[in-house]
Amino acid sequence: MAVGADQPGRSVNELIADLRRVSLRSLQPGESHSVAGSPTVPPDLRRILQLPETPPPAPRRPVRFGPNGRRLPPGPPAPRSWLSSPGRNSGHPPHVAEDFQRHDLPGAYLPARGSLMDLILRTFVADWEFQRSYNRYYLFELPCHLRVALITYLGIWRGAVSLAELRAILLPSPELEVEVDVDDPPPNPSSANEGINHLDLTGSLGRSLKLRELSDLLFPPTLGAGEEMDPQESWDTPSDLSSTIPRPLLPNLTHLSLAITPHSALPVSWRHLLSFSSKLPTLTHLSLAYWPEPSLTPNARLATVTSPQAAGGRAISYGGTGPYSHSLDDDWSEAVGVLRRLSKNLYGLESLDLTGCAPWFPALMAIQDHNAVDWVREWGKLGTLLLYPGYRLGEDAGQAERARYIESIDVAQMVGRHIRAKRAGRGRWITVETDARPG
Repeated sequence: MAVGADQPGRSVNELIADLRRVSLRSLQPGESHSVAGSPTVPPDLRRILQLPETPPPAPRRPVRFGPNGRRLPPGPPAPRSWLSSPGRNSGHPPHVAEDFQRHDLPGAYLPARGSLMDLILRTFVADWEFQRSYNRYYLFELPCHLRVALITYLGIWRGAVSLAELRAILLPSPELEVEVDVDDPPPNPSSANEGINHLDLTGSLGRSLKLRELSDLLFPPTLGAGEEMDPQESWDTPSDLSSTIPRPLLPNLTHLSLAITPHSALPVSWRHLLSFSSKLPTLTHLSLAYWPEPSLTPNARLATVTSPQAAGGRAISYGGTGPYSHSLDDDWSEAVGVLRRLSKNLYGLESLDLTGCAPWFPALMAIQDHNAVDWVREWGKLGTLLLYPGYRLGEDAGQAERARYIESIDVAQMVGRHIRAKRAGRGRWITVETDARPG
């Protein structure tokens, strides 16, 4: 039987009001907040229609904070399996130690962490072996900024980039058969790579890539062994030498990272670096993080030879640097000479990253036989110099380790004062970045 059926004179509004009262009384005390989302009625209409008061809204849940003070996202906590997986919560990939200090090349395209492009590139790199084979015809056709980011992600999440991987990204597939059109020939790799200005090879040298291989890839030889250029039939015949002389693979390269991974890379060659740098006069940003002391004969550090010219025929060091050259003689002549040659090749440098090179920071301001690094003319454009120690000082570090860490920071600050004193307003103002001195 319907509510109010025994009173046929009641209006429709009164019947609706009775139904609302019955529905409110049937609710449990903890369920009264469920009607808070219903439309509200002005007080005057509520009195005319004899409607009950709108129940107050339910109290908001308190904001949750994690152990580090960051606000936690709403919803249930993440499963423990997610939190225990390596490399998920930390900003470091599983193969990179947390004390490895990595500085990205300024201006390079890197998608924001957690963005759609970041997830795509990470998924692409995680399945790299399949993607490299399945998409081998299309990697070269990706936009330049995506290929730059792909190379960087390979170095971050796979540890290193090999020569074959660089060829797959920077060169068209050799298996691709292109129908050459006389009127519209396909662009050569150099023209297709003109938009690439950054190349981040952090952790690759000494592991999966050699500097000589990289040089041959970026700067192909003009002619092969035994090949000769065909002579012209006549001097009046126009000759296009630009089509016979190969261009660099990355003609507009300005930012390059050759940083190595400490304690896991084979020795790198400064002799090869000098030869390689002579082909990059337009380079403006270079990273040599964790490189060893500049030396052309690193394997002869402990070797000695007997000189008949020396008094008593005593043994002298075979190489330019001996085992006691720095500790006893304060001799940095070989390191200064190598850095001078490097500065002449890379006279357009604006930023230099020497993170982790603290053992030879003194060579940057040493004067040996009136020879020193020229910070006024050859490296006068250098405006940023990164001289970080390259590791974090642990809480349980001993007194000797703490003293060595503080000394590297003090020497870096001395290098900055030395460069500013040498320039004395004749060059750019230089900013030397290093860690803060612990108290």
